[in-house]
Amino acid sequence: MDKAFKKQAEEWFERGRHDIETAQLLYDERGYTDSIAYHIQQGVEKYLKGYLVLHGKKPPKIHELDALLNQITAFDDSFNDFLDLCEKVSRYYIEDRYPPGPPVEYEYEEIKADIDKAMELITEIRARAGD
Repeated sequence: MDKAFKKQAEEWFERGRHDIETAQLLYDERGYTDSIAYHIQQGVEKYLKGYLVLHGKKPPKIHELDALLNQITAFDDSFNDFLDLCEKVSRYYIEDRYPPGPPVEYEYEEIKADIDKAMELITEIRARAGD
């Protein structure tokens, strides 16, 4: 594994960890679900981009997690089980960010399930990165 790619991937992973931990903290404190959802999306996005970097790929400047995952499954199809999560969580970035209308409110149970599934994906990425 190229050391430069590994170092850059770790930088992506650290930022992703900040986002997913922020999502968990907000959830634990019964924070706004639209903010929690946004941090879930950001955390997953940064881990996916870090995994691409780890494999010598330049991550595209996009926020569609399913498109990022598709780039990963082109060389590692073991991540196919996370496609539904990526499709769903991608919508959090778009739906929650901008008016018109009030912020979207999600059920806490739905948000918790998404955090848990995101953590499964992150754990898998970290394991394959050698952590």
